[in-house]
Amino acid sequence: MTLTVLFCADPLDPRRVDPHFAREAETVRATGGALALLDHDLLRRGEAAEAVRRVPRGSGGLWYRGWMVTAAEYHAMAKALADRGDHLMTPPDGYRRAHELPGWYDTFAGVTPPSVWLPLLPGERPGPRRLAEAVRELGGGPGVVKDYVKSRKHEWDEACYVPDLADAGHLHRVVERMVELQGEFLAGGVVVRRFEDYETAESRVWWVDGEPVLIGPHPDTPDAECLPALDEVRPAVRALGCRFVTTDLARLRDGRWRVVEVGDGQVSELPAGADVGDLYFHLPDPS
Repeated sequence: MTLTVLFCADPLDPRRVDPHFAREAETVRATGGALALLDHDLLRRGEAAEAVRRVPRGSGGLWYRGWMVTAAEYHAMAKALADRGDHLMTPPDGYRRAHELPGWYDTFAGVTPPSVWLPLLPGERPGPRRLAEAVRELGGGPGVVKDYVKSRKHEWDEACYVPDLADAGHLHRVVERMVELQGEFLAGGVVVRRFEDYETAESRVWWVDGEPVLIGPHPDTPDAECLPALDEVRPAVRALGCRFVTTDLARLRDGRWRVVEVGDGQVSELPAGADVGDLYFHLPDPS
């Protein structure tokens, strides 16, 4: 069967691909693949059936490439597609496992910073005592705060970095600010990770069926050049059991490569100038 990719539609013209993904869509067409369109705004509003109405019935298996969605929204999209005789190549449980830190952390525990987390609803703020108890196993020293998916690293001092996790008051202030800034988009809850000081910028590795198919800089540092060692990471990627994932890697000063983040490949950003042909050449079709 033909490789079919479900792209986000242009909000101004739902009959065409969102311009952000236009280069990828052209690559899919050029290699004989097929396109389908998702109305991302409708999906975010809870109208999953209407969001996928432009997807041809009976398209078979689809890879999603588009804007980030929550695990609940992804599940709703998968159900709406199944009702039309289609299915996503990454099932909802696989998306959550790769997309949210609690899903992948145990698999990568030996090669990623020690972490703890608390489930929270958007707007919910854990008290200082609850936070202090949660981070006790991390000990003192610096840490970083994020939700299950993203950090507020551009508000580093106020909503991300904690100089000493033993300082319960400072930790509480940073967590409260992160939760406030994330607002309704808080994903899952709060994660606290031990801070690690890297000597390199992050590299992003794209994996398909446990093999690296594209290696390049992180989208935030597109001009950085570094080739990460993958020997310790590869077994964890395979153990995770997700077909299409990304790992962001950086090197410590002692030479060890560490996994900073894991993501679902369907919603991970490509750096400018990346050879998307390499990526789509390796994405398997539903056959």
